[in-house]
Amino acid sequence: MTIRHAILFLCALSAAGSWSQTDVGYINESIVKVPTSEKNESAFKKHYYLSHETRTSNANLGFCLSKDSEKTINLIPLVDLGIQYSTSLNGLKHRNGMGFLLEARPIKKSYVRIGGLVNISNAESLNPGNINLTEIGLSQKLWVMPMTRLAYTPNEVFCFQAGYDKNFIGSGRRSLFLSDYGKPMPFGQIRATFWHMEYSVNYQFLSENFNGQRQSKYVTNHHLSWNILPWLNFGVFEAVVFQPKDTLLNRGYDVEYLNPFVFFRPQEYSMGSSDNVIIGASLDAKIKNTTIYSQVVLDEFLLSEIRARSGWWANKFGAQLGIMGRISDDLNYRLEGNLVRPYTFSHLTPLQVYGHRGSALAHPYGSNFAEILTEWNWSKKINPKLKLRFFASFGIRGTDMDSLNYGSDIYESYINRPNDFGNYIGQGTKQSFFITNIRASYPMMHKGQIHAFAELQTQYIKMDGFKKLSFLPMIGIRSYLWNDYRNY
Repeated sequence: MTIRHAILFLCALSAAGSWSQTDVGYINESIVKVPTSEKNESAFKKHYYLSHETRTSNANLGFCLSKDSEKTINLIPLVDLGIQYSTSLNGLKHRNGMGFLLEARPIKKSYVRIGGLVNISNAESLNPGNINLTEIGLSQKLWVMPMTRLAYTPNEVFCFQAGYDKNFIGSGRRSLFLSDYGKPMPFGQIRATFWHMEYSVNYQFLSENFNGQRQSKYVTNHHLSWNILPWLNFGVFEAVVFQPKDTLLNRGYDVEYLNPFVFFRPQEYSMGSSDNVIIGASLDAKIKNTTIYSQVVLDEFLLSEIRARSGWWANKFGAQLGIMGRISDDLNYRLEGNLVRPYTFSHLTPLQVYGHRGSALAHPYGSNFAEILTEWNWSKKINPKLKLRFFASFGIRGTDMDSLNYGSDIYESYINRPNDFGNYIGQGTKQSFFITNIRASYPMMHKGQIHAFAELQTQYIKMDGFKKLSFLPMIGIRSYLWNDYRNY
């Protein structure tokens, strides 16, 4: 049995599923924790940068179905109901999602999640991270958000995971390494925690609709998170995108990329392949109630061209800088900037780009953009249970024009570029945008983190003299266990 089939077989054992980095929700990394020594914990607080710090604990969620304290089984209801009115389209959009999760610890030091969400909706914009299954008539489509994760933690060092899921690497609202804005995928993961470090390897099995049929591709990434000091964390990231078959060779899954310690760029050169390699680094510093975080990602670059400021097309890189903190027990904030140069993450064909099922694996805008975002969260001021959130994002993007690729859509081949030099962020048709979202939520049932919510989102877009302002009010009920990404 091939490695890909083995991972898919593990996923089939647990039904389909998806988890995500979230502002209020579920924990990717809280699988099975083996307690570390009190001395080590007090000296160096562990930074699990594969998940967001603002997640809630899953310890008491769901309805307990087992009386055995060592082999717990919890049933968690999932709800995702909402109605949105669009002033620009003069119509109602809706989504009607229901599902469940079954959590269990069948054997010691193991963890299993089973479940999923099925959704009937007439709007793709309300289902950014869901998988479209089929049309069911009258502009209605059937969507699914599969969810599964199996984990085994034999000791304090290792944790092995597999599933059909999303993963996130970073401290920001966005990530330039690996984000959960796109669609879930089959994966296998090895994580090792030692000294002041955590090292992870992710094997992801992706697909694209290419040449009229669904075709496979693979991504392997390595991430090292090192707490240099109790308040300072340094991270290194590396990923390679490769396809099992091209016009010259049907090579299947490259076993060389299974090596958890290999450097991808030298390995790619040694094989003479055209695989797409991404490298990056991060630096995070926490001072009292404030965290300053950053990421830099490199796809390709030539130092001499960077020094010459020539705008060479293959100087493909991106950067993130942000600050987040807590002003009081009731108020926390975030301010974050992201920029990515044209053609970053792209390649020759969709089977080589850093994406999955038509969506970027990193920042949802892909490349050729610059943005600044902020978010504020209030609670306990008006009502102990009522939570208020404000989000705003503004910036510029450059979109394609005259059938030429100006570097925004990562799925467009970079061969179809208009210029080798003089490329810059915002080239092509320049689009300025300003997005706001105000949301109030109130818990209805703790068992599934089910909240009633009301929000108002505004979208302002300006390009080539064209201006558009949209108001998108929405009300609904949903489980706050995954991110509802509609902020881009």
